[in-house]
Amino acid sequence: MFSKMKVLQVIPKLGYGGAETGCYDLAHFLAEKDCKSYIVTSGGPLLKFIKKNKVKVIRLPVQSKNPILILLNTIILTLIILFLKIDIVHARSRAPAWSCLLSCFFTGRKFVTTFHGTYNFSNKVKKFYNSVMVRSDLVIAGSNFIFDHIHENYNDLLTSKKRILVIFRGINTDYFSNSSVTNEKISKINLDLKLSPETFKILLPGRLTKWKGQEMFLESLSLLRVKYGRDNFQSIILGDHQGRKVYFKKLLSMVEQYRLKKNVIFVRHLSEMPVIYYISDVVVSSSIEPEAFGRVSVEAQAMQKPIIASDLGGSKETIKDKKSGFLFKNNNPDSLAENLNNLIDMGKDKLQSIGNEGRKNVLIKFDVEKMCQSTFAEYKKLLKI
Repeated sequence: MFSKMKVLQVIPKLGYGGAETGCYDLAHFLAEKDCKSYIVTSGGPLLKFIKKNKVKVIRLPVQSKNPILILLNTIILTLIILFLKIDIVHARSRAPAWSCLLSCFFTGRKFVTTFHGTYNFSNKVKKFYNSVMVRSDLVIAGSNFIFDHIHENYNDLLTSKKRILVIFRGINTDYFSNSSVTNEKISKINLDLKLSPETFKILLPGRLTKWKGQEMFLESLSLLRVKYGRDNFQSIILGDHQGRKVYFKKLLSMVEQYRLKKNVIFVRHLSEMPVIYYISDVVVSSSIEPEAFGRVSVEAQAMQKPIIASDLGGSKETIKDKKSGFLFKNNNPDSLAENLNNLIDMGKDKLQSIGNEGRKNVLIKFDVEKMCQSTFAEYKKLLKI
């Protein structure tokens, strides 16, 4: 029975986010464990990397919040579960989770959810919609911060029969490794982005949206110049505005206002993330609202780079403050500027020491293999095998 476990993961879209890469990694891990591994998704750029001889993909419009489509997906998922004799259905987002919940009710299969974010709610309807993520047999929280959020906001739905636990998100530490970066790739990115080898490079990854704190970050760069007299730095703001053109224009005008044109470079997308981490001297996570996990912090540490992050949310769990990185006061440009200035003053040996500590931290707690092994062990407990 053990070798024939059949797992169906359901996710709206296979992009490059944490939930998506986690789904991808687990699907291939299960296949290596001689399980039958399936993914239901609407599409996405990660699809082209799926090893089709190991993981079967079924395309359905599971990204939709349309109630009619949710019901239609429920019917199709029910048929898929019965036809493929699925043992476990694992949902990673709210809209498809409703279809999965109903399908598992009709078929008697085990239902698992991973709570990837805090899913803010402004009214009872929104809270009810979010609550599907705790209506499963097993609820996986991606961090202690999310675990606490679930207990604070959905405690009335948590029964003694329901299992809830923390499994930290994992990243591929072979991919996010200095050894994966070639001199050719370094030369190309330096040329493409017109980066100078003489400058101190500050990387800020993350989609361009207000809560990610790009405005506050630019204020801190202005302070770095004016208050601390630093000018020999280049900052790469890496992320797509995803249609938020007004916000992007505001960031551009702030660069003009603070006279940072020669210090700031905007990049919408890079396919080789390890390379941009590699050439950076420090990585920043400037979110002004809590990160549920803090994937940037983990990736930076895996690449042996010091990370400076806001002192809230999941970042407080992923960073060993003053050892593998630094926490600054949330939404405080003075605090961020001070931390950046201190890092610029540090010698290469000290920066390397911080980087080494970060890599060690990730290998112990946030390796993808550990995440997959822990999830697989919980699957077996559910099926009592």
